[in-house]
Amino acid sequence: MAPTSKADRKAALDVTAWMFNVVTSVGIIMVNKALMATHSFSFATTLTGLHFAMTTIMTLLFKWLGYIQPSHLPLSNLIKFVLFANLSIVGMNVSLMWNSVGFYQIAKLCMIPVSCLLEVVFDKIHYSRATKLSIVVVLVGVAICTVTDVSVNAKGLMAAIIAVWSTSLQQYYVHFLQKKYSLGSFNLLGHTAPAQAASLLILGPFLDYWLTNKRVDRFDYNATVVLFIILSCTIAVGTNLSQFICIGRFTAVSFQVIGHMKTILVLILGFFLFGREGLNSHVIFGMILAVLGMIWYGSASSKPGGKERRTHSVPSDKSHKHGLLRAESGEHDDQV
Repeated sequence: MAPTSKADRKAALDVTAWMFNVVTSVGIIMVNKALMATHSFSFATTLTGLHFAMTTIMTLLFKWLGYIQPSHLPLSNLIKFVLFANLSIVGMNVSLMWNSVGFYQIAKLCMIPVSCLLEVVFDKIHYSRATKLSIVVVLVGVAICTVTDVSVNAKGLMAAIIAVWSTSLQQYYVHFLQKKYSLGSFNLLGHTAPAQAASLLILGPFLDYWLTNKRVDRFDYNATVVLFIILSCTIAVGTNLSQFICIGRFTAVSFQVIGHMKTILVLILGFFLFGREGLNSHVIFGMILAVLGMIWYGSASSKPGGKERRTHSVPSDKSHKHGLLRAESGEHDDQV
């Protein structure tokens, strides 16, 4: 009875973590789309810096309340993580500017096979044939409903490559650092958010000026724009936290595969909120195929041999020292 109850509780927490991420991710995309498309606030990198500034405030508050326990993350690992994360943000923005929307979507889809490669090489993960085929179905489905015009040039291709690899490494690193140093999602976010906020707020205005030829300090701010910025930053706290929770509980590959449900929801909401001219049988078929692939992936990867580690890596010598800390951090993740 006890194992069943424990399994049921884990399943319920897994679903809650996914729903938390889906709701906050779709919400922030809708808010940012309105902010940038309707109100012409095109300073994406600076806005991301504000997101992490708000997240930093949240982590400081949680530390003060006792939800985040003292923990250690080596400076070298922090620097590598911030480098990957910031390259991901900059790379995606530049890739979108230099490439067509179709090629940008293809680059995003490439993150799944790259994440698989990282897990196979570094974690010795083995995928069954059914798991591999389910991933292919998801990729094909999402490609059908998102990829339209495709054009590429040399500098756009380079930006896309940097964006794909840095994003995949950043997401892999989230899982890796949590496991190696026994860090909960709160703890890891408490280490990384301040560094990302500081670096992006310093570099963001210059990068945005280079991308848009506009200065963030000369934008015509009004009450509505400020309200949308505050709303975006508030939702971003949940998005950042839920990403760390999901990748920590699962893996970067699972986060990418099931995460495409957000792509489907964004498309559906976009059709209803911003016009239905792009909704047709072609797109609907792609959505259905992607969802079926996600269901198949969830079933195939959860079966014995569907996705398993071939060799068990030796835990860090700090795992015993941080054992209690990890247990406490896990409880706080579950409470979220």
